[in-house]
Amino acid sequence: MEERGNISIHTENIFPIIKKFLYSDHEIFLRELVSNAVDATQKIKRLGAIGEYTGDVGELKVVVSVDKEARTITIADSGIGMTAEEIKKYINQIAFSGATEFVERYKDAGDKNQIIGQFGLGFYSAFMVAEKVELVTKSYQDGAAPARWICDGSTEFAIEAAERESRGTTVILHVAQDSDEFLEAARIRTILNKYCKFLPVPVEFEGETINNPNPIWTKQPSELTDEDYKNFYKELYPFSEAPLFWIHLNVDYPFNLTGILYFPKIKNEFEMQRNKIQLYSRQVFITDEVKDVVPEFLMLLHGVIDSPDIPLNVSRSFLQADTNVKKINTYITKKVADKLNDIFKKDRAIFETNWSDISVFVKYGMLSDDKFYEKAKDFVLLQNTEDKFYTIEEYKAQTQAGQTDKNEQLVLLYTTDADKQHAYVEAAKNRGYDVLKFDTVIDSHFIGMLEQKLEKTTLKRVDSETAGKLIEKDELQESVLNDEEKESIKKIYEQAISNQHMQVEVAPLSPDDAPVVITLPEFMRRMKDMSRTGGGGMMFMGDMPDTYNVTINANHSINQRILKAKEDNKERIARQAFDLALLSQNMLSGSALTAFVKRSVELIDKE
Repeated sequence: MEERGNISIHTENIFPIIKKFLYSDHEIFLRELVSNAVDATQKIKRLGAIGEYTGDVGELKVVVSVDKEARTITIADSGIGMTAEEIKKYINQIAFSGATEFVERYKDAGDKNQIIGQFGLGFYSAFMVAEKVELVTKSYQDGAAPARWICDGSTEFAIEAAERESRGTTVILHVAQDSDEFLEAARIRTILNKYCKFLPVPVEFEGETINNPNPIWTKQPSELTDEDYKNFYKELYPFSEAPLFWIHLNVDYPFNLTGILYFPKIKNEFEMQRNKIQLYSRQVFITDEVKDVVPEFLMLLHGVIDSPDIPLNVSRSFLQADTNVKKINTYITKKVADKLNDIFKKDRAIFETNWSDISVFVKYGMLSDDKFYEKAKDFVLLQNTEDKFYTIEEYKAQTQAGQTDKNEQLVLLYTTDADKQHAYVEAAKNRGYDVLKFDTVIDSHFIGMLEQKLEKTTLKRVDSETAGKLIEKDELQESVLNDEEKESIKKIYEQAISNQHMQVEVAPLSPDDAPVVITLPEFMRRMKDMSRTGGGGMMFMGDMPDTYNVTINANHSINQRILKAKEDNKERIARQAFDLALLSQNMLSGSALTAFVKRSVELIDKE
């Protein structure tokens, strides 16, 4: 006997609201229906395990099929099934006072029972693509009669007797004209691969099981080998290089969380590698937008996180702010710090070998999270131009004696490009100084953080001062030029250079130093670096012209020669010495470089 009625909802039609408001991505309907089928299958398995179901459980799987000619998509399971009364309870009773209340109640997923594995709202996502939905089901309960439920997308439904020998549920979607794409087998396979790849029950499509029901994150680390982890990484990212190492997450208090996070070989490709962590809830794919669950500095990691305790909105497309999310975020930060520290202590050589790949994680983490900084300061590495590695404390001990200035400040010298700044690096080394390499995109921020965190320590780039001024001592270098000669040589250079952004000074450097040294003051250069990488609140500085200091070495023989040269040759030689300084900074190009080459030939020819 057929029964007819109205779905218990006080509005003309809820389905347009489901279709337009709650689910922005229509392909989600398949995730919801397959998830329901998997849940029903797991329930019969559990009932059989505890003796509440004594029949033959049989082969448990979910079968998805498409019939393009009949315009149907079918999702079939052999789970617990439903009686006609249960259909009324789970399918029909969406009892709200109106569409507005419905939207308000469910947009923040206030009712957790409407999340994964429940008939109800998830089931109704079928109407995003179907003009009519049929449900044929038979309960596992003894003597239960099979039933069919039919609805055409209005609030009217029909329940009638059906023919079905075995327990379980079959959902048949009669696809609407505007959803033809979902009648293509390739499209269905793509959706299944995206959302159902690791569901805990076999999912069959076109005669093939398309999922891995037992992914390694559901197992204990003691059961797994390194090859297991590497093979799973290939399964997730078939075109990526092998990962450096990984962290297996497994916690059940105060929240449930499992997963595996991999450290990939990323170098400095910040943006290209993001959104590689996949979020699952009970092995159902949810999203790869995990910025609230995973700390910002670890967004470059790859892998999987699975937690039923992460709150989601009703379409499960967006994470909701929640104390559990914050706890999980903190937990992941701690686990990563502990793992890195463990590797550093157990095998420092491996840690150093991988440093170029993992340094961006560590430095970014130290910049963005004080708790991570406290852990990481003991294993963050500083690399010098000799490619030797030191911890912060090791490096301070290494340089304390030779690089402490007259104000008892430890001065750490660094280069951002050892090749381009080679002359300056060598000048510093000739004085017995050590030079660090800070040549990644994040290092301008990292340098500033070190100065804030380390007591009585400052950092200077090797080309920010002449070598003798980088670390000020109580040592005075005598000048071979008197005050009148200094003034004279300064005017010659100012006329030869004729550039308002070049501030000329004469100083008594070592005779072994270059005749002319060009430097950009540390403060000016650092502000420009910060502005280019979006920090420091000094965006305008990126457009300001550089103002360089040009230091004339009073003790160099060339400058003494200039003073003795003929008047018409003084500026020419001065310009040649200045161009040599520009050349050492890679600042000579175009017509200036052409003129320099021509002048060099003439000077050599005269000699």
